[in-house]
Amino acid sequence: MALCNSVRTRRQVRFLRRQFLQEGELPFADLLSQEAILRTLAEIEVAWNDRIYTPLMTLWVFLGQVLSADHSCRGAVARFLAYRLSQGQRACSLKTGAYCQARKRLPVDFVANMARLIGRRLEDQAEQKWLWKGHHVYMFDGTTTLMPDTAENRAAYPLTFNQKEGLPLARVAAVFSLSCGVILDLATARYAGKGQGEVTLFRQLASLFSQGDVVLADCLMCNWRNFYELNERDVHFVTRLNKALRKADFRKGTSLGKDDHLVRWPKPQIRGVGRAAQRAMPRYVTVREARVYITTPGFRTKQVVIVTNLLDSLKYTKEDLADLYRQRWNNELDLRTVKSEMGMECLRCKTPELVRKEIWVHALAYNLIRTVMAQAATKYGFLPRTISFKGALQTLEAFRPIIATVGKHDASTREILYEHLLKAISLHRVADRPNRFEPRRIKRRHKHYVPL
Repeated sequence: MALCNSVRTRRQVRFLRRQFLQEGELPFADLLSQEAILRTLAEIEVAWNDRIYTPLMTLWVFLGQVLSADHSCRGAVARFLAYRLSQGQRACSLKTGAYCQARKRLPVDFVANMARLIGRRLEDQAEQKWLWKGHHVYMFDGTTTLMPDTAENRAAYPLTFNQKEGLPLARVAAVFSLSCGVILDLATARYAGKGQGEVTLFRQLASLFSQGDVVLADCLMCNWRNFYELNERDVHFVTRLNKALRKADFRKGTSLGKDDHLVRWPKPQIRGVGRAAQRAMPRYVTVREARVYITTPGFRTKQVVIVTNLLDSLKYTKEDLADLYRQRWNNELDLRTVKSEMGMECLRCKTPELVRKEIWVHALAYNLIRTVMAQAATKYGFLPRTISFKGALQTLEAFRPIIATVGKHDASTREILYEHLLKAISLHRVADRPNRFEPRRIKRRHKHYVPL
């Protein structure tokens, strides 16, 4: 790309980094380095003319759009116009056509690589006290998201035969970090169909995990093949027994204590794997099953059988496993944050390519906010999970227009703004409400309109 080394591009890189506190001596200020952005930018195989909506400006406006309250293109262009006028630049058109065309030109791989880069770098630099017994813990789960009812979206994400008429539905599966909450990677698929389920998406994302990592997942991922493949790579796995596939019998196996034993699971018939590959697999995998009783009032589940390949009962007690699996609820909260607090529950783009791009822009914006939260946590001695994401989002959105208009040479003013921004974010703490009972019910009544 011809513009990668231009003075204008480097100036825009520095501007984008300043928006999310990626400069100076702040903690984690090197996650979104200038070299990394330029290297990712150079990989775009698209010709860009010298225009107002450059790739970086388009990305910045797109990020502001997904972080805003109304998510509209008109509001995004209006904010861009206000910024240009504040910098003494020529006014751009208020029409959204040029911006929408620029979004189409922006490759989805560029946005995805930026989101993955920030997530991986922040997780790699996580403090030791953020980890679980020295392990990096990753949580996997899936959700769905709606999109506008256009012909292109219906063709790419069709409704199933037993699904009521409505908006097209896409499946999104993501890997989150337990320590700092960032998204390491995600995958999308249709809501239904062969090869479109969460188990398939889990195997697509499994290359993320390295030796010694711990993977947390729900009971849908609890099967023989997943344990075998993760064992082969020395990746630890903690999940919940899928009662539809197997029953736990603690009278068998090697006892490690009350309701805690080692048992060998025989190899089943595995679909989608050739005969030669199946014969090469072992006849058994050894797993650990631990039953935990839940006596807390209000909890729907009364007992859970945790299944894991952490076989050392002295190093990893049954209580440790129960506490770790309970922290998997953070995965549900993180998905709710992206969908409800950031507005990804119903997307706005009208083509499948832009839908995937919008999902990745949400992931990038989410990771950038998690980075600022990690900076505040490190500076003031808290755990990132104890800081409110909603509070951080509101505070950052209040400061971002001011940071954008501060001159590039006014470093002292930016340092003052960064100091007060991080202090304000650190004060928005998640309330300590253990065992709080929150039923999945709604109080607001729906109006009785006939659906389209």
